[in-house]
Amino acid sequence: MSDFQINSFKEYQEEYNKSIVNPEQFWENIAEDFIWKSKWDKVLEWNFSEPKIKWFKNAKFNITENIFERNLPEKANEIAYHWEPNNPVDKQKSYTYNELFIEVQKCANLLKSYGVKKGDRVGLYMPMIIELPIAVLACARIGAIHSVVFAGFSANALADRLNDAEAVFLFTSNELFRGAKSMDVKSLVDEALKNCPTVKNVAVVEISEKTYNKVPNRDFSYQKELAKQSVICPAEIMDAEDPLFILYTSGSTGKPKGVVHSCGGYMVYTAYTFSNVFQYKKGDIYWCTADIGWITGHSYIIYGPLLCGASSVLFEGIPTFPHNGRFWEVIDKYKVNQFYTAPTAIRALMACDDTLSKNPSLKSLKVLGTVGEPINEEAWQWYFKNIGKANCPIVDTWWQTETGGIMISGLGNLSPQKPTFAGYPLPGIQAVLLDQEGNEINENDQEGYLCVKFPWPGMLRTTYGDHERCRHTYFSNYKNYYFTGDGAKRDENGMFRIIGRVDDVINVSGHRFGTAEIENAINKAENVIESAVVGYPHPIKGQSIYAFVKLDSSENELEIERSYILDCVVNEIGKIAVPEKIQFVDDLPKTRSGKIMRRILRKIAESDSDNQQENNFGDTSTLIDPSVVDKLIAGKL
Repeated sequence: MSDFQINSFKEYQEEYNKSIVNPEQFWENIAEDFIWKSKWDKVLEWNFSEPKIKWFKNAKFNITENIFERNLPEKANEIAYHWEPNNPVDKQKSYTYNELFIEVQKCANLLKSYGVKKGDRVGLYMPMIIELPIAVLACARIGAIHSVVFAGFSANALADRLNDAEAVFLFTSNELFRGAKSMDVKSLVDEALKNCPTVKNVAVVEISEKTYNKVPNRDFSYQKELAKQSVICPAEIMDAEDPLFILYTSGSTGKPKGVVHSCGGYMVYTAYTFSNVFQYKKGDIYWCTADIGWITGHSYIIYGPLLCGASSVLFEGIPTFPHNGRFWEVIDKYKVNQFYTAPTAIRALMACDDTLSKNPSLKSLKVLGTVGEPINEEAWQWYFKNIGKANCPIVDTWWQTETGGIMISGLGNLSPQKPTFAGYPLPGIQAVLLDQEGNEINENDQEGYLCVKFPWPGMLRTTYGDHERCRHTYFSNYKNYYFTGDGAKRDENGMFRIIGRVDDVINVSGHRFGTAEIENAINKAENVIESAVVGYPHPIKGQSIYAFVKLDSSENELEIERSYILDCVVNEIGKIAVPEKIQFVDDLPKTRSGKIMRRILRKIAESDSDNQQENNFGDTSTLIDPSVVDKLIAGKL
């Protein structure tokens, strides 16, 4: 493993202090662990007001050489990925680092044979098959900028992203399997590309016998073309600040933002954070259940683990197919040591306790992780006791698409554990709390707006084609700070708890409550699976609290459940935080990454007219099930 892995909490404190006193020296030491064609003239050049951030200025290298050429002497015959298919009766396949390298070079040559070159944008709209990370790395090998779009977005959403990036090439598949369902991916792609004039070629990975439409002079079989390619493809020399990828994330305006990450800083940061947060050791098996269509998949399925020479599980399926114990089955099958998943998945599986009666071993687990949203205490305790057997630390990681990697977290079993608290900032992360006037809050046991006052290597560089949007969204709220958009609380020991987006903070009679705080209290009610709360206008209090609550059964007596919920909120927070309205729902509007789209809930809660169907809910293409919105409107209190 790398020389930069921290081995004790005392060492973390020492490294953190070094990173604050001399950030440039700290990151320069980490960067020395990698292969560079030529070193940097200057470690860091920055100005948050523009914003302008350059790490390892003028350094030349290629990120894939640091995955393959750097690791192959020791890792050639070690497993890079165990690919676990959607249906466990299908054939699982494992890929060594050498086998993966051969496939990446062939795919890179395929791209070159169709005229794709350094700086071109390449779209990827694929299921979680091994060809997806191969294609991502092939782009990086030749300097093309990859833009992965989650294979589940609508044709319009795909077209919007491809057009914004001006993609010239697209990887896709003929079909997609998700649990017991299949999706005709290629037909959706054909629909999207009717409005995408820049896309000239489409490589179709044929994952089944299903026939598909082939557009002449545009579409071709990935497998057939790959077989023609050479197994040798020299790496394109890249500048540290050349773009590596564009990843689209929803914006408050409804128009997705193309977050741009650069090659050098992102490489250093993802490798450093992966190694330390998960305390990965040689011979471990690591599994992140995210989709590569999201930043978690980029940073902690592809780049972070592979840069560190890790062995990972790549999972195509869903946690409940063909049975509710699939996750536990896969953990035991591969003897997974580090398991990283979302609180949404944990809460869903809490309702399937019967799967644990089948006695999965889970003895291989050493570190549990959560990502995507703050984890409520009930889910934390269930995860800790039932999955970790009270022996595994939980790294409750806080970070964003824009940050590139984990920012606040425990480090494996080295750090103190406190349910619902993400932990301490990682070395190099100067996290601060600001008050409404933008003044730093230096005392502990306080809450405020979470900001970062010094650059870190993995941070975004711009939003594609619209740098002003980047400046306005992240750097204009508070001068000389990166504004995360989140509120946070710092306890008496300096540990951070994320209390929700700033626009998810509810101000009731002058008292500010984070939505996560109220939801945590509601979720302690015995029959509650999950909840989401928003504020809505109140003539006296300013705002009142509206709660959307999902129960474990439709047969529950709702008035009794309402009483239980109110008691929990009173007991946990106080009467002032009691929801004025509680709407019981079948489901919540969630993005495919598991996040609740609160702006929709807020619009529903705020509306008192009979014309809610006319509300502009903005971009709902990221929702797993857009029909949930109509059901919520119908049940509005």
